[in-house]
Amino acid sequence: GGYGIARITTILPTAPQTTLLPLIALALWGSIMANIICLRQTDLKSLIAYSSVGHMALVILALLTKTPWGLTGAMVMMIAHGLTSSMTFCLANTAYERSNTRTLIIATGMQLTLPLLATWWLLANLANMALPPSINIIGELSIMSTLFYWSPTTIIPLTINTLLTATYSLYMLITTQRGKPNTTMYMYPAHTREHLLLALHMMPLVLLIINPTLITGP
Repeated sequence: GGYGIARITTILPTAPQTTLLPLIALALWGSIMANIICLRQTDLKSLIAYSSVGHMALVILALLTKTPWGLTGAMVMMIAHGLTSSMTFCLANTAYERSNTRTLIIATGMQLTLPLLATWWLLANLANMALPPSINIIGELSIMSTLFYWSPTTIIPLTINTLLTATYSLYMLITTQRGKPNTTMYMYPAHTREHLLLALHMMPLVLLIINPTLITGP
């Protein structure tokens, strides 16, 4: 979807700011609403899915500016969030296999029984909230810089969007990992294949942190 929007925006003629303003305002509002919906979710996989909606709204915002910096930020965001979202979905599946439920208030306290998976949960959520030095923050800062140059007023909804992203990420982490473990769940140890799968998500993210020019260009 992001690739298709990038192709369309590059072939469109240069539009004045007044023409793009309703579209950018709608994307900003949609991003904030998607993040607020994340805070109201009780289903773990629904929360992760709505987080992708919020991040893809930022991609649309960057592409609507039709600037090289915005295109770079959108591409970095798509790659970084693609790896991060897939990693969190894998973690949600590991929790579902042990608890047979996706309800957040039931699948709790997994840090005490599965400490290694709790480490993966922490890394995934820190990347999702774009904590430095993750590649996610490069994408978000590029998009925020592009939109601020386009219109300084956009910094207000973008700041609200960033705070909401950090809030629901911490909410997901604390709800699933902290608290009293559910005694009805059979918490068998994590398999090697699960750690390998999560490591294969994290290694590209670390590689891009070391050398971001692989996707941003020289």
